[in-house]
Amino acid sequence: MGESFTIQISSNLVKQLADEGEKLKKRSKKPKPKTPPKGTHASQANAQQKPTSEWPFQPPLFSPVPPQQPAFSELDAIRSVLQDSGKVLERLQKQEENMLQEVTQRAKDLHEKEFKLPEHKPFPCLEERDACAKCYKENEQNPLKCANAVQRFANCARRVKQLLNAADK
Repeated sequence: MGESFTIQISSNLVKQLADEGEKLKKRSKKPKPKTPPKGTHASQANAQQKPTSEWPFQPPLFSPVPPQQPAFSELDAIRSVLQDSGKVLERLQKQEENMLQEVTQRAKDLHEKEFKLPEHKPFPCLEERDACAKCYKENEQNPLKCANAVQRFANCARRVKQLLNAADK
């Protein structure tokens, strides 16, 4: 699974970064050329020269360059957005794991309910029925001797029927 995410940079952030860049441009002024003290030979030579737009001196080769604030603030903003998106990604992954566990558990519950064997209910009046059948086998020639067994079976069946009707209501 490829992980991907998007970074959204608001228009407010862009405006803020642009405003910082403009402020820095306004703040940076061209340094004034150093003039030697009056009365020296160099000051007289400078007075005779035409003013030019070139810098009168070169900065030293190893002078520290001041950091560009807009680039660093923009980088900081992007880093903070990336950190925030990383945190959001972690939270989303945890939420996904929790939801997956919940869905899996619910699926198991539904599967168990759907495919659960019905409870085995004992057949009502089983003893009376067996006694009646046994009596008929023993008294094939004279089935009237089983009248008591048949009567007990019928009474039991009537009671069960009444219980079922009362439970339905």
